Amino acid sequence: MAVGLLKRFRTEFGPNWHSLAGSSTRAVPYNRRVSLIALFPLDVVLLPGAPMPLHVFEPRYKEMIGELLETKQPFGIVRAQQDSVAEIGCSAEISEVTKKYEDGRLDIITEGQQRFKITGLDQERTFLRGEVDFFDDDEEQPAPKPEAEKLVKLHGELLAVAGAEATGIELDDPQLSFHLAGSVPLDLDFKQNLLGMRSEPQRVAAMVEYYTMLVPRLKRTIKVKEKSRGNGHAM
Repeated sequence: MAVGLLKRFRTEFGPNWHSLAGSSTRAVPYNRRVSLIALFPLDVVLLPGAPMPLHVFEPRYKEMIGELLETKQPFGIVRAQQDSVAEIGCSAEISEVTKKYEDGRLDIITEGQQRFKITGLDQERTFLRGEVDFFDDDEEQPAPKPEAEKLVKLHGELLAVAGAEATGIELDDPQLSFHLAGSVPLDLDFKQNLLGMRSEPQRVAAMVEYYTMLVPRLKRTIKVKEKSRGNGHAM
């Protein structure tokens, strides 16, 4: 669903459509559960529970994914930065191999699992590995119902702009924010910030604020486009 929506939004608003709304950063604490895992740096932000298709073509990552398929171990997807990677990432499990190419390339479907903070990087293998501390929310509690309802309403309005419809949403879902944000192509800075928050009420409040800015601007943008297509004059 997220891939199709990304294409729709890019068609209507261009590749940087999500910059119509801003994002912020907030510091968060962590639980300490250290592991050494393989890392896959990409210009994406994976959220818990969200699917992510990947095309694996570089030799080092073909090696990495090949090992993970044998051991059935998760790996970490982290947002690539200029000289390094983001501090916060999300572990991923390979749910399906959709295609194997003769030259060893792979098309796979992964799913976000658990968040982590990178405490150290290991470059002894051909692919990057990281020492990570896995963490969860401080308390597993849903957002207040009025806030959750407001978010779901705004989310529905956002999907409607792309000609889609929201389905299967549960207001008492303790990770409602991740499930909604993972289904649409939101700004990566905002998603990265969301990934680090350790409170569902805090995440829902942040999404309501973000959507409140984004949705009206998208509606105005598409209204202008429709008038332009009809040779009208935008007001």
